[in-house]
Amino acid sequence: MVSTVDQVTEPVAAHGEGPVWAPEWPGVRWVDMLAGDVLELDGDEVRRHHVGSVAAALRPGAAGGVVLALERGFALADAALTEVRPLGEVWTGAGVRMNDGGCDPDGRFYCGSMAYDETPGAGALYRLDPDGAVTTVLTGVTISNGLAWSPDGGTAYYVDTPTGRIDAFDYTAAAGLTHRRPVVTIPDGIGSPDGLTVDAEGNIWVALWGGGAVHCYTPAGEQVARAEFPVTQVTACAFGGPDLAELYVTTSRQGVEEGTQPEAGALFRLRPGVRGLPAHRYSGC
Repeated sequence: MVSTVDQVTEPVAAHGEGPVWAPEWPGVRWVDMLAGDVLELDGDEVRRHHVGSVAAALRPGAAGGVVLALERGFALADAALTEVRPLGEVWTGAGVRMNDGGCDPDGRFYCGSMAYDETPGAGALYRLDPDGAVTTVLTGVTISNGLAWSPDGGTAYYVDTPTGRIDAFDYTAAAGLTHRRPVVTIPDGIGSPDGLTVDAEGNIWVALWGGGAVHCYTPAGEQVARAEFPVTQVTACAFGGPDLAELYVTTSRQGVEEGTQPEAGALFRLRPGVRGLPAHRYSGC
């Protein structure tokens, strides 16, 4: 199923994360997280938009704007990312930052947090409603990472990286995330689960931090594909392109010895033989 992995950009990000595609954008967008920048691919050019001290995650808005997670809270921006309006801090302690997120089928944006020093249980998962209200959805999280929904919207998949698992939740608009259970356990020694996405057939694609790969699993937890990369720190993946048939994969230079892995921090792309799902949009912008 998986095609050759192509390097799309130079190693432009120190810590690339969170790719997302919207058809109205020039191309895929992703974050250079700790630089506080959103990167945008336009043909062969990479544009950089500074949005804050940390740029954790972003999603397109239903009305044409962009919703962002910054270091300790959320923000709204115009489509071009030239005007960023922070919505205030969700917490004040400087030791914890936002890390990764996504939107549910009902237009609400989630982002989870982690301690800079990875203190166990110091993070949480937060939800931003269209009216700007913020709700704490999960507590006791260590490194909140990938979050995506099944094609029918009834199941959410979530990663707290140190657990080594992809967990599933039942989802409804009224009840939110319920009935948490493990779906995939990543074997020791092959990397840790990081960002993830779901394809149109319902399979789960997950980046393996430290493992130099993206794996694909069925909803029952069976591995059905593997794509290998020339760098170890593979962080996240998302489908894009006009037909949603390209899988964009971000990478990082964190933890990479100087002078090794010259491609670390680049954006990669492959055609896995299946299409993705359109990104859920935030209803508040």
